[in-house]
Amino acid sequence: MKRQVSRRLTIAVLTAALGSVAAADSKRSPALAAASGESASPPAAAPSQAVADSAATEPGFQVASTTLRGRASWYGPKFHGQRTASGEVFNQWAKTAAHKSLPLGTRVRVTNLRNGESIVVRINDRGPYVAERIIDLSRGAARAIGMGGTAPVRVQVLGR
Repeated sequence: MKRQVSRRLTIAVLTAALGSVAAADSKRSPALAAASGESASPPAAAPSQAVADSAATEPGFQVASTTLRGRASWYGPKFHGQRTASGEVFNQWAKTAAHKSLPLGTRVRVTNLRNGESIVVRINDRGPYVAERIIDLSRGAARAIGMGGTAPVRVQVLGR
């Protein structure tokens, strides 16, 4: 009798846990699904958005609804040649960036709000480690959008 109760209780707990995981997964935003490489349909009321950068119009890219605003910084010489969080060797001239939480391999468009210049970069590292900053660009990416030190930026998640 105790064994049957124990089994039923175990089955009930597992069923409840699986149900809560499924419910949480169904509530994920389309932007998070797109950032993690899953297919997600855009919100029905979302306006169509022209993509100016030719790199973002390649197959496999999609503009997601996640847009971040904040300060960007760049990193380069001190880390050049070292391993990134993705395991690849950091090249300060590559079009890459570090972000605290976006999945590695995610592509984002970073726009310098001071001059309107933008670039598509791939997230291959973790950071920045300064509280006010939302993204660390490689030296080459920062130079491409006219960034000297830090700059106010808009970051659009494009997908993988």
